[in-house]
Amino acid sequence: MTSTDPLAPPSLDHFADLEVDVGKPQVLSQGARGMRRLVPITGGQARGNGWTARVLPGGTDFQLIVSDTLSELDARYGLETDAGDLIYVQNHAVRAAPADVMAKLLRGEPVDPAQVYFRCNPRFETSSKALAWINDRMFVGVGVRHPAQVVMRFFALL
Repeated sequence: MTSTDPLAPPSLDHFADLEVDVGKPQVLSQGARGMRRLVPITGGQARGNGWTARVLPGGTDFQLIVSDTLSELDARYGLETDAGDLIYVQNHAVRAAPADVMAKLLRGEPVDPAQVYFRCNPRFETSSKALAWINDRMFVGVGVRHPAQVVMRFFALL
């Protein structure tokens, strides 16, 4: 395939690295689809190409623990760039690991990130003129869960 092929696989362009601070999870229910948890987002930082931002406190990671090996995540939070621009983030993710590793994650214990499949699809909204292009693009990412923080790297699909 050549670069002029409209069906060529997309390439990745680094967009940002995020360190998202999180609080203690709250279990809402244990139902037929799994355990539902809310994880508060308390702060953090983001660094992109030519911009930096803080993660605004008040966001939430809505989690569905589907099985002892699979979690579906839906995090929603805001960023404020050093220039004062606001960005809304909605990040859908899948986290899968062997049952013993997932149990440690759910208890808030450190685990070897190499044992966890953590992939995500963030979406962004902003009224910033400098970052307006992010409204019209698709992104993918990878992540690592630490006991009190989630570290992610996001890429724009080209």
